[in-house]
Amino acid sequence: MAEERNKKSQVAATKQAAQQEEYAESVLNIRRVAKVIKGGRRFAFSALVVVGDKKGRVGIALGKGREVSSAISKALRRAKKTMFVIPLYKTTIPYTILGRHGSSSVLLRSAAKGTGLIAGGAVRSVMEALGVRDVLAKSLGSSNPHNVAKATIDALSKLKSAQHFMKLRGKNIKEIFEDKNVSA
Repeated sequence: MAEERNKKSQVAATKQAAQQEEYAESVLNIRRVAKVIKGGRRFAFSALVVVGDKKGRVGIALGKGREVSSAISKALRRAKKTMFVIPLYKTTIPYTILGRHGSSSVLLRSAAKGTGLIAGGAVRSVMEALGVRDVLAKSLGSSNPHNVAKATIDALSKLKSAQHFMKLRGKNIKEIFEDKNVSA
Protein backbone atom coordinates (compact mmCIF):
# COMPACT_ATOMS: atom_id res chain seq x y z
CA MET A 1 0.00 0.00 0.00
CA ALA A 2 2.73 2.43 0.99
CA GLU A 3 4.76 1.45 -2.09
CA GLU A 4 1.81 2.30 -4.37
CA ARG A 5 1.50 5.73 -2.73
CA ASN A 6 5.22 6.35 -3.21
CA LYS A 7 4.99 5.37 -6.88
CA LYS A 8 1.97 7.64 -7.41
CA SER A 9 3.70 10.56 -5.71
CA GLN A 10 6.85 9.99 -7.79
CA VAL A 11 4.81 9.91 -11.01
CA ALA A 12 2.99 13.12 -9.99
CA ALA A 13 6.30 14.79 -9.12
CA THR A 14 7.84 13.88 -12.49
CA LYS A 15 4.73 15.14 -14.33
CA GLN A 16 4.89 18.42 -12.41
CA ALA A 17 8.63 18.76 -13.14
CA ALA A 18 8.01 18.09 -16.84
CA GLN A 19 5.30 20.78 -16.92
CA GLN A 20 7.61 23.31 -15.27
CA GLU A 21 10.34 22.55 -17.82
CA GLU A 22 7.75 22.85 -20.58
CA TYR A 23 6.93 26.49 -19.69
CA ALA A 24 9.22 29.46 -19.20
CA GLU A 25 7.79 31.57 -16.39
CA SER A 26 8.87 35.02 -15.30
CA VAL A 27 7.50 37.44 -12.70
CA LEU A 28 7.54 40.94 -14.20
CA ASN A 29 6.24 42.98 -11.28
CA ILE A 30 4.93 42.56 -7.73
CA ARG A 31 3.06 45.37 -5.99
CA ARG A 32 1.73 45.75 -2.47
CA VAL A 33 -1.70 47.31 -2.66
CA ALA A 34 -3.96 48.57 0.14
CA LYS A 35 -7.71 48.73 0.55
CA VAL A 36 -8.86 51.34 3.03
CA ILE A 37 -11.57 49.97 5.30
CA LYS A 38 -13.30 51.22 8.44
CA GLY A 39 -10.60 49.93 10.81
CA GLY A 40 -7.59 50.98 8.71
CA ARG A 41 -5.87 49.43 5.70
CA ARG A 42 -6.04 45.88 4.42
CA PHE A 43 -2.92 44.93 2.46
CA ALA A 44 -2.73 42.55 -0.48
CA PHE A 45 -0.35 41.81 -3.37
CA SER A 46 -0.66 41.82 -7.15
CA ALA A 47 1.75 40.01 -9.48
CA LEU A 48 2.22 40.38 -13.23
CA VAL A 49 3.55 37.19 -14.80
CA VAL A 50 4.55 36.09 -18.30
CA VAL A 51 4.46 32.43 -19.39
CA GLY A 52 5.66 30.93 -22.65
CA ASP A 53 6.64 27.61 -24.15
CA LYS A 54 9.70 29.00 -26.04
CA LYS A 55 8.13 27.66 -29.24
CA GLY A 56 5.90 30.56 -30.26
CA ARG A 57 3.21 30.64 -27.55
CA VAL A 58 3.06 33.30 -24.82
CA GLY A 59 0.59 34.76 -22.32
CA ILE A 60 0.58 37.35 -19.54
CA ALA A 61 -1.75 37.78 -16.60
CA LEU A 62 -2.24 39.64 -13.34
CA GLY A 63 -2.93 37.75 -10.12
CA LYS A 64 -4.01 39.16 -6.78
CA GLY A 65 -3.89 37.63 -3.31
CA ARG A 66 -3.23 38.19 0.38
CA GLU A 67 0.19 36.52 0.04
CA VAL A 68 2.82 37.01 -2.66
CA SER A 69 2.94 33.28 -3.44
CA SER A 70 -0.85 33.04 -3.92
CA ALA A 71 -0.80 36.11 -6.19
CA ILE A 72 1.96 34.58 -8.32
CA SER A 73 0.27 31.16 -8.56
CA LYS A 74 -3.03 32.78 -9.60
CA ALA A 75 -1.22 34.85 -12.23
CA LEU A 76 0.60 31.78 -13.57
CA ARG A 77 -2.66 29.83 -13.87
CA ARG A 78 -4.35 32.71 -15.71
CA ALA A 79 -1.33 33.33 -17.97
CA LYS A 80 -1.31 29.68 -19.08
CA LYS A 81 -5.00 30.01 -20.00
CA THR A 82 -4.39 33.18 -22.04
CA MET A 83 -1.47 31.84 -24.09
CA PHE A 84 -1.77 32.40 -27.83
CA VAL A 85 0.28 31.44 -30.88
CA ILE A 86 2.56 33.98 -32.55
CA PRO A 87 4.04 33.31 -36.00
CA LEU A 88 7.84 33.37 -35.85
CA TYR A 89 10.36 33.40 -38.67
CA LYS A 90 13.33 31.19 -37.75
CA THR A 91 14.74 32.78 -34.55
CA THR A 92 13.09 36.19 -34.93
CA ILE A 93 9.76 37.86 -35.72
CA PRO A 94 8.67 38.10 -39.38
CA TYR A 95 8.62 41.91 -39.68
CA THR A 96 8.82 45.22 -37.78
CA ILE A 97 5.78 46.07 -35.68
CA LEU A 98 4.67 48.71 -33.16
CA GLY A 99 2.45 47.92 -30.18
CA ARG A 100 0.74 50.36 -27.83
CA HIS A 101 -0.96 50.20 -24.47
CA GLY A 102 -1.75 53.27 -22.38
CA SER A 103 1.11 55.71 -22.73
CA SER A 104 3.65 52.98 -23.57
CA SER A 105 4.75 52.00 -27.05
CA VAL A 106 7.04 49.12 -27.99
CA LEU A 107 8.80 48.86 -31.33
CA LEU A 108 9.91 45.35 -32.31
CA ARG A 109 12.25 44.83 -35.28
CA SER A 110 13.29 41.52 -36.76
CA ALA A 111 17.02 40.89 -36.63
CA ALA A 112 19.58 38.67 -38.35
CA LYS A 113 20.60 35.40 -36.74
CA GLY A 114 23.26 35.95 -34.08
CA THR A 115 22.14 39.50 -33.20
CA GLY A 116 20.78 38.41 -29.85
CA LEU A 117 17.97 39.74 -27.75
CA ILE A 118 18.42 43.53 -27.70
CA ALA A 119 15.59 44.44 -25.35
CA GLY A 120 15.20 45.43 -21.75
CA GLY A 121 12.88 44.79 -18.82
CA ALA A 122 9.45 43.43 -19.57
CA VAL A 123 10.05 43.19 -23.34
CA ARG A 124 13.05 40.91 -22.79
CA SER A 125 11.09 38.62 -20.44
CA VAL A 126 8.22 38.31 -22.94
CA MET A 127 10.65 37.56 -25.81
CA GLU A 128 12.52 34.94 -23.77
CA ALA A 129 9.26 33.21 -22.83
CA LEU A 130 8.18 33.32 -26.48
CA GLY A 131 11.40 31.74 -27.71
CA VAL A 132 12.64 34.63 -29.86
CA ARG A 133 16.45 34.75 -29.82
CA ASP A 134 17.15 37.59 -32.28
CA VAL A 135 15.20 40.85 -32.06
CA LEU A 136 15.75 44.58 -31.67
CA ALA A 137 13.29 46.35 -29.38
CA LYS A 138 12.74 49.89 -28.19
CA SER A 139 10.34 50.91 -25.45
CA LEU A 140 8.93 54.42 -25.93
CA GLY A 141 6.86 56.53 -23.52
CA SER A 142 6.00 55.27 -20.06
CA SER A 143 8.27 52.59 -18.54
CA ASN A 144 5.50 51.12 -16.35
CA PRO A 145 6.13 47.32 -16.58
CA HIS A 146 2.40 46.55 -16.85
CA ASN A 147 1.92 48.88 -19.81
CA VAL A 148 5.20 47.86 -21.49
CA ALA A 149 4.34 44.14 -21.23
CA LYS A 150 0.83 44.72 -22.58
CA ALA A 151 2.21 46.91 -25.41
CA THR A 152 4.61 44.07 -26.29
CA ILE A 153 1.73 41.58 -26.33
CA ASP A 154 -0.27 44.04 -28.48
CA ALA A 155 2.60 44.21 -30.99
CA LEU A 156 2.99 40.43 -31.07
CA SER A 157 -0.75 39.89 -31.51
CA LYS A 158 -0.65 42.04 -34.67
CA LEU A 159 1.88 39.70 -36.35
CA LYS A 160 0.49 37.50 -39.11
CA SER A 161 2.20 34.66 -40.95
CA ALA A 162 2.91 34.58 -44.67
CA GLN A 163 0.36 31.77 -44.96
CA HIS A 164 -2.30 34.07 -43.46
CA PHE A 165 -1.66 36.78 -46.08
CA MET A 166 -1.53 34.10 -48.78
CA LYS A 167 -4.97 32.86 -47.74
CA LEU A 168 -6.42 36.40 -47.62
CA ARG A 169 -5.19 37.20 -51.13
CA GLY A 170 -5.94 33.79 -52.61
CA LYS A 171 -2.39 33.41 -53.92
CA ASN A 172 0.60 31.23 -53.16
CA ILE A 173 3.83 32.54 -51.64
CA LYS A 174 5.75 32.69 -54.92
CA GLU A 175 3.02 34.83 -56.51
CA ILE A 176 3.11 37.26 -53.57
CA PHE A 177 6.87 37.69 -53.46
CA GLU A 178 7.35 37.07 -57.22
CA ASP A 179 11.08 37.20 -58.03
CA LYS A 180 12.32 37.45 -54.44
CA ASN A 181 14.09 34.37 -53.12
CA VAL A 182 11.65 33.05 -50.50
CA SER A 183 11.79 29.62 -48.95
CA ALA A 184 9.09 30.04 -46.25
